[in-house]
Amino acid sequence: METILQYAAELLILLFLIITFLQSGLDKILDWNGNLSWLKEHFKETPMRNSVPLMLGMVLVAELVASVLCIIGVYQLATNGGKTMALYGAILSSITLLMLLFGQRVAKDYAGAMTIAVYFIPAIFLVFLLQA
Repeated sequence: METILQYAAELLILLFLIITFLQSGLDKILDWNGNLSWLKEHFKETPMRNSVPLMLGMVLVAELVASVLCIIGVYQLATNGGKTMALYGAILSSITLLMLLFGQRVAKDYAGAMTIAVYFIPAIFLVFLLQA
């Protein structure tokens, strides 16, 4: 219990990232065609228009791997104070958000990019906390 209290902020942000990326990844798996259709429309006027299926697959893998790393990180942090997997999960989460941000900026969806920035703040703060 002492370990959980000692790392409360890190654990809460890890849970936030797990919920964010696990739900997003599962949504992509369960509604691949719907997501693909929406994204093809979203990127139709960009140089990325022909790469949408590949990009969607890359984001899906990154989201699921980040989720798994964060889940393992929660376990390690809560049980023995180990930070390695949590840090890997936080870093991959941040990279995944940067990939999404890049896509939104290329598509000129500035409101969408701003939303991603809101998710990036706790993710990068977690990297900071886990490196301290």
